[in-house]
Amino acid sequence: MASESPINTSIGSPRLRRVSQASHDLNSDIGSVEFATYTVHIPSTPDNNPMSASMEYSTSQRVEDQFVSSSLFTGGYNCVTQAQLKDKVIESQTSYHPQMTGAKGSFCAVPGCDAKVVTDERGLDILPCECDYKICMDCFRDAVRNGDHMCPGCKEPYRELDVTEYAVHNRKQYQQQMSKTERRMSLMKSTKVMGRQSSEFDHNKWLFETKGSYGYGNAIWPKVDVEGSQDGIGGDPTVFHDKQWRPLTRKLNISAAILSPYRLLIFVRMVVLGLFLQWRIRNPNEDAVWLWAMSVVCEIWFAISWLLDQLPKLCPINRITNLDVLKEKFETPSLSNPTGKSDLPGIDIFVSTADPEKEPPLVTANTILSILAADYPVEKLACYVSDDGGALLTFEAMAEAASFANMWVPFCRKHNIEPRNPESYFSLKKDPYKNKVRQDFVRDRRRVKREYDEYKVRINGLPDSIRRRSEAYNARDEMKAMKLGRAIGNDEEVDKIKIPKATWMADGTHWPGTWTVPAPEHSRGDHASIMQVMLKPPSDEPLKGTTVDSNSMDLSEVDIRLPMLVYVSREKRPGYDHNKKAGAMNALVRASAVMSNGPFILNLDCDHYIYNSQALREGMCFMMDRGGDRISYVQFPQRFEGIDPSDRYANHNTVFFDVNMRALDGIQGPVYVGTGCLFRRTALYGFDPPRVKDCNGCCCGGRNKKSKSSSVVSAPEIDSQTIQVGDFDDDNEMNAIIPKRFGNSSFLVDSIQVAEFQGRPLADHPSLKNGRPPGALTFPRELLDASTVAEAISVISCWYEDKTEWGQRIGWIYGSVTEDVVTGYRMHNRGWRSVYCVTKRDAFRGSAPINLTDRLHQVLRWATGSVEIFFSRNNALFASSKMKFLQRIAYLNVGMYPFTSFFLIVYCFLPALSLISGQFIVQTLNITFLVYLLGITLTLILLAVLEIKWSGIELEEWWRNEQFWLIGGTSAHLAAVLQGLLKVIAGIEISFTLTSKSGGDDIDDEFVDLYIFKWTSLMIPPITIIMTNLIGIAIAVCRTVYSVIPQWSKLLGGVFFSFWVLAHLYPFAKGLMGRRGKTPTIVFVWSGLMAITISLLWVAISPPSGTNQIGGSFQFP
Repeated sequence: MASESPINTSIGSPRLRRVSQASHDLNSDIGSVEFATYTVHIPSTPDNNPMSASMEYSTSQRVEDQFVSSSLFTGGYNCVTQAQLKDKVIESQTSYHPQMTGAKGSFCAVPGCDAKVVTDERGLDILPCECDYKICMDCFRDAVRNGDHMCPGCKEPYRELDVTEYAVHNRKQYQQQMSKTERRMSLMKSTKVMGRQSSEFDHNKWLFETKGSYGYGNAIWPKVDVEGSQDGIGGDPTVFHDKQWRPLTRKLNISAAILSPYRLLIFVRMVVLGLFLQWRIRNPNEDAVWLWAMSVVCEIWFAISWLLDQLPKLCPINRITNLDVLKEKFETPSLSNPTGKSDLPGIDIFVSTADPEKEPPLVTANTILSILAADYPVEKLACYVSDDGGALLTFEAMAEAASFANMWVPFCRKHNIEPRNPESYFSLKKDPYKNKVRQDFVRDRRRVKREYDEYKVRINGLPDSIRRRSEAYNARDEMKAMKLGRAIGNDEEVDKIKIPKATWMADGTHWPGTWTVPAPEHSRGDHASIMQVMLKPPSDEPLKGTTVDSNSMDLSEVDIRLPMLVYVSREKRPGYDHNKKAGAMNALVRASAVMSNGPFILNLDCDHYIYNSQALREGMCFMMDRGGDRISYVQFPQRFEGIDPSDRYANHNTVFFDVNMRALDGIQGPVYVGTGCLFRRTALYGFDPPRVKDCNGCCCGGRNKKSKSSSVVSAPEIDSQTIQVGDFDDDNEMNAIIPKRFGNSSFLVDSIQVAEFQGRPLADHPSLKNGRPPGALTFPRELLDASTVAEAISVISCWYEDKTEWGQRIGWIYGSVTEDVVTGYRMHNRGWRSVYCVTKRDAFRGSAPINLTDRLHQVLRWATGSVEIFFSRNNALFASSKMKFLQRIAYLNVGMYPFTSFFLIVYCFLPALSLISGQFIVQTLNITFLVYLLGITLTLILLAVLEIKWSGIELEEWWRNEQFWLIGGTSAHLAAVLQGLLKVIAGIEISFTLTSKSGGDDIDDEFVDLYIFKWTSLMIPPITIIMTNLIGIAIAVCRTVYSVIPQWSKLLGGVFFSFWVLAHLYPFAKGLMGRRGKTPTIVFVWSGLMAITISLLWVAISPPSGTNQIGGSFQFP
């Protein structure tokens, strides 16, 4: 039954009206909830806040928050946004948390009412009368206004204190006085507030207008701070001058004893390479010009490639953070923050997944648990899970994770558990009881381990559970349809009835996303937007647990609150380009801006979990330090688990993460590598950094020149006007430009200024020119309401990005397989800096493919993205003057390195061709050639040793990287270049897929995937190189042995280079052999070649009687 429930308020309080339909039949048309426009008529001001109206609004907020957290929201193109009330989202909810999704509270006892009773932060019913009569908020209002304050249960009047407690219920006066939009806008002050304060409130500074389809108000606060105001922003900044200012981070330069010789060796090797190439060009091999020409061309390219890779390594640095200073500045009581509440900015964490079959839900769920247990203020964290496949399996796995978090997160906080991924923690081989002083740790750990085992069983059993449930409901619907057909009398049509094979949720409703058996509007590329608040925003104050029976954990001293957790699946429709992962991330950026609007964003892959619970604080040290407002992102190194001890295929990639990235940190910052990156939200929005400069220097130093205008674009790929962060004085210009770029969501546009203000460092030092006052972020986060979630549903619709700049210059950039590199490049091109944060304890850990074929396909994807970058307008050759010279060289190398594959393959064949033809790349092995060769080799070795010294990697890791550089360069890189050229020239896209696979069944082997052999066309070039070099060695040895005048110098030269090639390809050959204990076909091929070689040698030593030739009349050429 539809009802229109107006909420009357006094003057000065917002008026709103919601049209709702109460029904639990969610499959019917009546089961939808439509939200009308929320229009703020008069803004609240510091002297216009009636207490009675504020109390009632606060209570209505609680009712709205309870409704939102218990509903599944869906919507999209040409369809009504619906809120489906869910009593449960999983079949077995073993542990309950008051923040979890699902309708909370008991049913109202008033006859004819099926609403829920309002609950508190612990999920307990709030009852206004001593008789404990259960009554919902609407019925309570009716009893107070129309029933002479009489309780419907005991017929006694409500005591005044009970009414007040029920209406307020521990809500702070500040939050009561502010509406949702006003609280958001109150967190933002003008950039010119420091040093000028006034004790009077200027009402002429207030400006209000109704904006957007949802009618949110916008209040522009005075540009001067208000002393003694209740907003918590006021305060005397001179207090900070009384004690010594300390930085949050320090830069540690590499020792000059290592760095100076390193730079000198780079210069020496450049000179040696130049002299060597000059000598090679002037001394051709007249006997084999073709061989000489090919070798010279390859060597010139190798020299250029080496320069592009080596020049950005001139300025490596290390950085360290000081978490004690961070705590002192942001979480210690002071005059500006008397309560000591956290003044840290909020962080929205994005986790992306697309296919539960390829990305196991248990892995994703454990990543979520590590996020929920992170050591960061609970009220400042929000986790968003993007399920781009829209699978019910992922949805219910996230619900199971939220349920298990009720026990896991308090356990981690109570006993300081590391790591906070339960699978990794319980798999640790070290003593789990070491350094644990609490007497109840053993009991708590056993109980949590038992619960975790049951939790794994439930998640692993979800596919069968969903299948059985769906089959039962579908069979029920088929029976109903058949009975209905027989009742009507259409016996002939009964057998033709076909009910869609729907996928059903735990509460007996259709899953609005992708069904197991695809159907129209329920397939991977065609389904509505889905949003579910799994864990609603926590309360502002810490919520301690209780001491219960002996079988449970004692949480009386532990904060049991959990960060907000939201499941998001964006809308997908046929005919729209959804832009894969980049499109999913941009949808999360918009949804999070509407719901939580954290000024910083951390993105993680579903298999990368938080290994160091304080990693977020480490990254925040850089963002909140002096000059942090010009940092676009903090990149953490990627560390991996489950890699074989020898790291056969260089999966750890330590040379890149510990050498190249540290070196880039000394220029303009590391590249963005796709995961483990903490972003500044305004940098993702495409704004220029404050105090942007044009960089004419080549490295860390150099002369810098300020840009004359922040509104003129420097990058050639950007055609539209840019706006500099902090330049919000001209509101008319901003209101005209920004909506065209960000879309038609007024709420999203309003959130930009708030995010920019909240992301500023503290203005606690005279050199900080773009800071915010201390204590400005100690206010509670607003509760969720239905209009907020409806707006979030709107901004993740498939049509929202039409005629906007999302993916062009805002958010993750579209058009490339490696959208991460392009996104980071755009930020550096606008003048932003980035920082590389290497923590003592790994910040994040993930998994990597250890199988040869999977590793080659991973490298293929990266190389294909690099080729796309080279042929696009994101080529570093077109970078703006805001990018430093060496940073441009680094990005140029990113786009050019796959092209080395052509020259590398030719050079790998040259030794075999030399051995077969009997010629060499030089006329003779004279002393000059050997000296140059020795000089090039020695400088390479010395550079490697010094890199190992200042980076901390091991020699074996460096050698594994060299080996896989050649393996990838002769296989995946070549395929990537061919694929890129075909795409650019002919518009043809080629995908390299697996054609056959065979593996073992030894489940006891931890590295069983290492030995699985999967054939792919990428293996053809390396196999050909190996075979050709082996055959060439055999032929050359035989020829030299049987020749009248053996030319041992040419043989040794050719064999040396052939063994150089084979040594680099040894891990590849080992991968072809497959599992230990089995003999693949390739071994028989090699055995045959060796048998032929040995037979020929034996015949040469002891030829057949009566002939002096091998095999009678056979002769070598």
